[in-house]
Amino acid sequence: MKPIPVIAIFDVGKTNKKLFLFDEDYQIVYEKSARFIETIDEDGFPCENIDSLRQSVFDSLAEISRLKQFDVKAVNFSTYGASLVYVDANGEPLAPLYNYLKPYPEELNKDIYDRFGGNDAFAAATASPILGSLNSGMQLLRLKREKAEIFNAVKYALHLPQYLSFLISGQFFSDITSIGCHTALWDFAQNRYHEWVEQEGLTKKMAPIKKSDETIKANFAAQAFEVGIGLHDSSAALIPYLVSFHEPFVLISTGTWCISMNPFNHSPLTDTELQNDCLCYLEFNGKPVKSSRVFSGYEHEQQVKRIAAHFGEDTIKFRAIAFDAEVGAALRSKIPKGEPLDHLQKESNFKDRDLTQFENDIEAYHQLIIDLMQQQAYSLNMVLRGSSVKRIFVDGGFSKNAVYMNLLAIALPDIEIFAASMAQATAMGAALAIHQSWNTKSVPGNIIALKYYAQRKAN
Repeated sequence: MKPIPVIAIFDVGKTNKKLFLFDEDYQIVYEKSARFIETIDEDGFPCENIDSLRQSVFDSLAEISRLKQFDVKAVNFSTYGASLVYVDANGEPLAPLYNYLKPYPEELNKDIYDRFGGNDAFAAATASPILGSLNSGMQLLRLKREKAEIFNAVKYALHLPQYLSFLISGQFFSDITSIGCHTALWDFAQNRYHEWVEQEGLTKKMAPIKKSDETIKANFAAQAFEVGIGLHDSSAALIPYLVSFHEPFVLISTGTWCISMNPFNHSPLTDTELQNDCLCYLEFNGKPVKSSRVFSGYEHEQQVKRIAAHFGEDTIKFRAIAFDAEVGAALRSKIPKGEPLDHLQKESNFKDRDLTQFENDIEAYHQLIIDLMQQQAYSLNMVLRGSSVKRIFVDGGFSKNAVYMNLLAIALPDIEIFAASMAQATAMGAALAIHQSWNTKSVPGNIIALKYYAQRKAN
């Protein structure tokens, strides 16, 4: 039997690391998942085990290369952002892959912000809220200031997708989707690195920028294929929707973060929006995408553990809770009419709720999603404002959560709400980005299946 032409996609999330093979019709024909135990950096803060990740890429690619039923034509990568691998001229990491949640010393970046008009002006120019370690450019500045010996030995600071691409291609590149995601590196008005990056001598540590749809010819395990340079996962997740839909829409890509992306909103970021975690991403073709973020996936995971422990349930139960309209209406009726959020909180109100007030775990879980939805609605409205969007697509984990989807439809009764059954949007986006380099067919018109959630007026 003739081998099936496929593309291999490494989709590396903060928690789950996945490998997919897509055929030319963008059907998943093979998948594999792994989790790695975190290690710690020199300060004892948890961080990605870069050695385990690197070995997993090599082992997984060797494994699929041995599968006779597949003919691997190309490889690409999508990973979480705000993560830099500092490598020497041979590509060897010189420091840990520092965690973007690591506390950042405020005094380190103060002079940068002060030099360029203060926090608000700097954030507006770079389309990056002031986020400490989540601004990966500030991670590089910290390395320069605190560990000059390592900084001087660094050939390139590679964002994680480009480091994984280097492992296979042997070539160093930067990618606009990684540079353009709340890094504080990019001047969106000038469409180049911000002046502070040049002044601090950081541009010489950044590899040449290569287009996200370009590939490099490489050999691995006696096979030749095309290697993409990798994409930031949020930008990758948007690609299948841009390919499939042309009427204005917002995509909520859900995972550890719930990121609302509006490619049809080109209004400048306001100070209020920036202070509430609104930002711009850059699409794979370099266009800005107004976006907002909430840490709902992470909070959901933590609070589900609290609910399960309190009511003596297994957390697995909460993966498939049916929506109870009566419970939802009763809980929503207790929210004072004047209680909508006037700013985005770091966590929802649920963190302060006494679980003994709930009759059972189902009621408590509905309250958790209601509280998360308050955050989500505020976040969404920042990117909806000023645009003509009438459709919202939800992909990722929450797209399969009936409680979340129904409450989203209730919160936004004038907008059509759809769950996308294509849960692997980031991986498919990375495959579509280099379609012309490996696929002999046209992009199919049915790569996204949608489930509509009926509009309902809130009580």
